[in-house]
Amino acid sequence: MNFYNENPALKFQLSHPLMRKIVGLKEKDYADKDKYDHAAQDFEDAIDNYERVLEIIGEICGEIIAPNAEGVDHEGPKVVNNRVVYASGTQQNHDALAQAGLYGMALPRQYGGLNFSTIPYVMAAELVSRADAGFGNIWGLQDCAATIDEYASDEIKAQFLPRVCAGETCSMDLTEPDAGSDLQAVQLKATFNEADQTWYLNGVKRFITNGDAQIKLVLARSEEGTNDGRGLSYFVADNKHDDRIKVRRIENKLGIKGSPTCELVFTNVPAQLVGMRRLGLIKYVMSLMNGARLGIGAQSVGVSQAAYEEALAYAKDRRQFGKAIIEFPAVFELLSNIKAKLDASRALLYECTRFVDIYKSYEAIEKDRKLEPAEKEDYKAYQKLADAFTPLLKMFSSEYANQNTYDCIQVHGGSGFMKDYACERLYRDARILTIYEGTSQLQVVAAIRHVTTGSFLNQIRHYEAQTANSEFSNLRSRLIAMTEQYEKAVNSVLELKNNEYIDFQARRMVEMAGHIIMGYLLIIDAGREESYHKSAEIYINYGEAEVNRHAAFIAGFDAEKVDIYRQ
Repeated sequence: MNFYNENPALKFQLSHPLMRKIVGLKEKDYADKDKYDHAAQDFEDAIDNYERVLEIIGEICGEIIAPNAEGVDHEGPKVVNNRVVYASGTQQNHDALAQAGLYGMALPRQYGGLNFSTIPYVMAAELVSRADAGFGNIWGLQDCAATIDEYASDEIKAQFLPRVCAGETCSMDLTEPDAGSDLQAVQLKATFNEADQTWYLNGVKRFITNGDAQIKLVLARSEEGTNDGRGLSYFVADNKHDDRIKVRRIENKLGIKGSPTCELVFTNVPAQLVGMRRLGLIKYVMSLMNGARLGIGAQSVGVSQAAYEEALAYAKDRRQFGKAIIEFPAVFELLSNIKAKLDASRALLYECTRFVDIYKSYEAIEKDRKLEPAEKEDYKAYQKLADAFTPLLKMFSSEYANQNTYDCIQVHGGSGFMKDYACERLYRDARILTIYEGTSQLQVVAAIRHVTTGSFLNQIRHYEAQTANSEFSNLRSRLIAMTEQYEKAVNSVLELKNNEYIDFQARRMVEMAGHIIMGYLLIIDAGREESYHKSAEIYINYGEAEVNRHAAFIAGFDAEKVDIYRQ
């Protein structure tokens, strides 16, 4: 089975009209074509390269990673002499991808990477996560290399990036026992030794995904006497397995069991400063977290795809009262809603990724030359869109992965509660998606300013102008009505000029914007590919009910009664 070839939705996203612009920017007008034999010669060649690599990843996912998933879930990693030993299936997965040269897809060719745009890299993350969400974390942590490439010195890049391309693993070591969501409270100490001109790290980190990785990005307190984010810097450490970094334990988790979540002790660990002092949290971690949230979006869509495939196959096979259960309205409605939420979250995933791709490419170009005024304007516009859509994507895709795995079990009935079926594992794996890399509640905090400043409304109007096709006039009219409700609700909240009340209603307003945006994205997709028409209609039915519900709550709520919710 090949997870890429069997999923036309991914090939459809590669055919998006913006891909020509994205590839051209990433390839800097194909400047590498005479330097590297494997560099793309033109747009068609680049897309062909993307597809060839995705086909290899799709085959490894279907033939190796997915068959290993159940065994990895049961075996899990373990600690031996303060080191992590992967489950045997996890090691097999990693070796297969490394031997195929698939790590470092988005890194520059000079370091051994493929210089792919973010779109195929995110597709690879979706495919891997569909096969095994836990292994998706190990694969996805190569995002750390993107941070090194973007902010580290040339010497550090030359030291570490070829190793990532060769398959060495990464981790981002942020959280501590007393510093979870509040990373300003990080206390792991970085001390500069004048004698050997080296930084040394001492302290404890907790809840570190793939914590025994070979290449580690570590957030540490470099400025004595500080207690906030301005005293934190970012470091890269080489985990040479010389007992300076010890794995104290692996957490016993509900799901994603193949992904070792570690508590670590750092003792005089030599490290190198990434970028400038004091910007560790303010700049570099925020950049890495945005990339990680895009990765969780891909992971969530992969899990939703797996849930849909499992539910659909079971509903076709299972017979009750003389016919397959997929023939019963109660079941086919569940399946249709899973598919609509899957298609909606995937549409949001790749829309957000396109925005990221374009603005990141402009940033890379700006290192070589000054951007033209039109380019600078384009860069700022796409950066703003990426900033708005990233928390929206992370929240919706992860919530939908949870809903879809829940409904997948429901389709299976009693069998779904048993470990004989994959849906039980998918349900456990999905639960973390709304929590790590920022909870859904924190995504609302990040997204609400795009409600209050009108960013979401402006983009909704942009989509509205794109959907003049008479075939979708009814759906478009309903979305316009939903937008009016959204605008009215937002205005009614903002006119009170009460920040606490805005925070109280924030999730409702963000969700309203998200439902409208995904409704438009599905209509736009349906305009290019008829098969999305069904999901567009089903999702807009769902979204309309949700928008009506939130609008009614806001309209009928007395702002002075927020206190009744206090515990």
